Amino acid sequence: MGRAGLELLHVTAACLQGGDIATQDSHQSSPHLCQGPARGSSCLSALDTDNSRLTRSEHDGECATVKGVSSFSAEQEAQALRKAMKGLGTDEDAIIESLTKLNVSQRQQVLITYKSTIGRDLIEDLKSELSGNFERVIIGLMTPTTMYDVHELRRALKGAGTDEGCLIEILASRTNAEIRHINENYKLQYGSSLEDDIVSDTSSMFRRVLVSLATGNRDEGTFVDEALAQQDAQCLYEAGEKKWGTDEVQFMSILCTRNRCHLLRVFDVYRVIANKDITESIKSEMSGDLEDALLAVVKCLRNKPAYFAERLYKSMKGLGTDDSTLIRVMVSRSEIDMLYIRREFLAMYGKSLHSFIKGDCSGDYRKVLLRLCGGED
Repeated sequence: MGRAGLELLHVTAACLQGGDIATQDSHQSSPHLCQGPARGSSCLSALDTDNSRLTRSEHDGECATVKGVSSFSAEQEAQALRKAMKGLGTDEDAIIESLTKLNVSQRQQVLITYKSTIGRDLIEDLKSELSGNFERVIIGLMTPTTMYDVHELRRALKGAGTDEGCLIEILASRTNAEIRHINENYKLQYGSSLEDDIVSDTSSMFRRVLVSLATGNRDEGTFVDEALAQQDAQCLYEAGEKKWGTDEVQFMSILCTRNRCHLLRVFDVYRVIANKDITESIKSEMSGDLEDALLAVVKCLRNKPAYFAERLYKSMKGLGTDDSTLIRVMVSRSEIDMLYIRREFLAMYGKSLHSFIKGDCSGDYRKVLLRLCGGED
């Protein structure tokens, strides 16, 4: 087999891994992977790329920890939840058991059935009976997937101070279709566009990166143009390492629009040209929120579960807990790729996600997070 054929196989293998490759350093891509194919080739063969793979997994539950039950009675679950909250005291264990065995679609059926058969609003009842971070997890589980992201983005923009990490995490990790749905529902819910709120609450180049990501317009194809990959890598080098100052627009225009397979090849070419990884250059050339945003983009392109594993680790390490990040990642990824995240967490930090949560949280909050985690590794 010729060099071009071998390179195509390498890129195909990397794309089919879907960015789930366990590496010694989550910031680095393996130098032997993702060698770009000849000009005009595609890195897609019989299977899908990362975004498609994870979308498929949402339907088949292959790497989810919360998969739903094959058959259930919405009325029985509604009655069980009412019983758990009726009278003196609340049966938190019964609430956890019920809501963590159902998937988000089944929970929405219970929500409707609760109101039609009991004549009460389930969300309001849960809010009146629960409190603190435990309540936040439970209400998050009861919120449709897109609306959960919408609410989190709104909180990040209009809450007490801007939560830049939340904005970066959601906009860098969601697919085009997911971002389009977020935009539509955000406007319906709040009367202003997500873009307008980003513009009013952020500034400078960081604002421009978020606006770019919020368009949901990344090329999601699999075509790798070798000549363009070489050109893009050279442009990134000349925009940063080779000049005094940094052409941040060049970084944004390439990293926020090109398809994943193409960029994996660009990163490999860049390593050869610059003699360092693209993440090292971003760290040395950028700072603050802009640095964090572009690093998140690269990490999500390379290995999305590892990116979320890192987010979880940083939310719990050291003094105090970043509960907002911990809750958001556990709720939003439990029906998508939590098994992959657990695998990456163990590989990256030498301890299981389960053990970290167990040591960092307590009470019913810990119980529900451990259920979403799905078990010890």
